[in-house]
Amino acid sequence: MIEIVNLTKRYGTFTALDQLNLTIEKGTVFGVVGPNGAGKSTTFSILATLLAPTSGTAYIDGIDVTQNPSKIREYIGYMPDFFGVYDSLKAGEYLDFYGASYGIHPKEREALIPQLLELVNLAHKKDTYVDSLSRGMKQRLCLARCLIHDPEILILDEPASGLDPRARVEMRDILKELKAMGKTILISSHILPELSEMCDSLGVIENGQLVATGSVSAIQQQLKANKVLIVNVQSEFDRALQFFEDQPLAVDIRKTTETEIQFGFNGSDEEQIVLLKEALQHNLPILSFTEEKTDLEDIFMEITKGVE
Repeated sequence: MIEIVNLTKRYGTFTALDQLNLTIEKGTVFGVVGPNGAGKSTTFSILATLLAPTSGTAYIDGIDVTQNPSKIREYIGYMPDFFGVYDSLKAGEYLDFYGASYGIHPKEREALIPQLLELVNLAHKKDTYVDSLSRGMKQRLCLARCLIHDPEILILDEPASGLDPRARVEMRDILKELKAMGKTILISSHILPELSEMCDSLGVIENGQLVATGSVSAIQQQLKANKVLIVNVQSEFDRALQFFEDQPLAVDIRKTTETEIQFGFNGSDEEQIVLLKEALQHNLPILSFTEEKTDLEDIFMEITKGVE
């Protein structure tokens, strides 16, 4: 559905995007994460036909975004990181204005606008002036605006930026509903945990380069040289400690509490299963045998450290 090929954007001697390549399948929620200034908004602006690349191109449903921008705009709904709203309009009037701009018939708009407001949980604000809405409500109203022409693809540049926790949850739930409707969603953020729960796959961009891609778990596995396993035993702690110290794939074994042992494990998932079976065969009184979850912010810092 979206294919980015060697996309490059330079501003004088500064390179905002550097040979970016990425493919996003139809119906996918794909997150782009990176620090401020990494190239996220530049990428999104090119896909939205608002900015011309220096070289390379991108295709949406096989259409070159640089060659046929009018057609591309029929396919996409674009929400920039800094958006404008018309404060003197009511929420319903705001959507009606954009519907008219897309050439939607007045009777069709009359039926469509209440549905969109319902989708973004703003049905009760139809006759409320935009300037009196909270930031989260304005964000959701702008999302409804992106949907006014029923686009196949949504390009959302940091839609949860500046929202309080409740508003973030509301935005996440709306995106899940849009995914269930078959929309392809490209969404960006500079906060990795913000995207991890709502995206099928992620791409990490730094200094205009895509430095990692895949699911959160796949990226996590790429980064960790060793898994960290945590074992809790009911009794016989010294015997359990000796057992794990004798395992060739276990490293950096340490006692963390009177009942807990932690160690690095440089084997595969299958070898981890074998280790647990052997521990049980030795009649070790194991209460729990778990893998430590890596902090998502640590993953992000590990990916981007050293990218120049």
